Amino acid sequence: MKIQENVALAPFTTFGIGGPARWFAEAASEAEIVDAVTWARERLLPLFVLGGGSNLLISDAGFAGLVLRMALKGVEAEEDGGRREFRVAAGEDWDGFVQRAVAEKCSGIECLAGIPGSVGGTPVQNVGAYGQEVSETIERVRVLDLESLNFQEMSGEACGFAYRSSVFNSSAKGRYLVLRVDYRLTPGGKANLRYADLQRVFSAGSDPVLAEIAAEVRRIRLSKGMLLVDGDENCRSAGSFFKNPIVSMESFEELTARLGKEPPHYPAGAGQVKLPAAWLIEQAGFPKGFRLGRAGISSRHTLALVNLGGASASDILALRDLIVGRLARDGIALTMEPVLVGF
Repeated sequence: MKIQENVALAPFTTFGIGGPARWFAEAASEAEIVDAVTWARERLLPLFVLGGGSNLLISDAGFAGLVLRMALKGVEAEEDGGRREFRVAAGEDWDGFVQRAVAEKCSGIECLAGIPGSVGGTPVQNVGAYGQEVSETIERVRVLDLESLNFQEMSGEACGFAYRSSVFNSSAKGRYLVLRVDYRLTPGGKANLRYADLQRVFSAGSDPVLAEIAAEVRRIRLSKGMLLVDGDENCRSAGSFFKNPIVSMESFEELTARLGKEPPHYPAGAGQVKLPAAWLIEQAGFPKGFRLGRAGISSRHTLALVNLGGASASDILALRDLIVGRLARDGIALTMEPVLVGF
């Protein structure tokens, strides 16, 4: 394993933003990962693990420690009680794995087509879209416990999955390094049609195959600038920048009174509702295509903050703060999805 110095990090991210890593290494085996972690600890350096670079914003100053890029590869499949279990290394491309599952007619992740990034990042934020979440199919996650430097396998239940959350980005943040994710999919299973956009395309009673659903999801993502396309400035983003807020019914009623109309909303458990952040942001005066210097809102999707060309991390955060501050006036607390690195 080669340790490099002062490596530019912006090219490794979908935002195309960020300063250099003081130290940088790629690990293609579990042994190399342990070596890299040990190397950083011996020098009292902070460690950041880089996956597909699709859900992070790196500071303009870069990262002062060791950036470890996950290059673990490999996919194994095994039949198990009418299901097919795929054991997928953390460095595998997520959309590539979705394409394989769909080609093999295994249902469970077809609505997650077109999402950029690596497999290792999917359990961290419980990746979800168009009516599916990875937590519905994750059987176990192989990790390196950075406290003990021991390898272990965690069941899906032990991962503590919730909306865009898991123990990996909440209660045990920074403790575990994801090495492999095991998904249990259903050969010959029905396609997921829970999401309204898909229901509008496929009529009631129709029975679309998985490939049709995946293709339609990619078409929708493309229309919203959420599919990576070279040369499209809308793609220089981290995807959805804000989570959909979940509020109490009392807060929802107060917001309705302030706005003079009822916002779109969805059930989110006892006494709570989920509000679409995109709708709230537009109501607050930030339409698609809004610009603030070199940062802006995608012309296709209100939730995506984009690098319009030469934007810095500070530019993106200035726009974030403007939007968050405006929504706070209505009692809405917006939480960002991307991980901040080097701040």
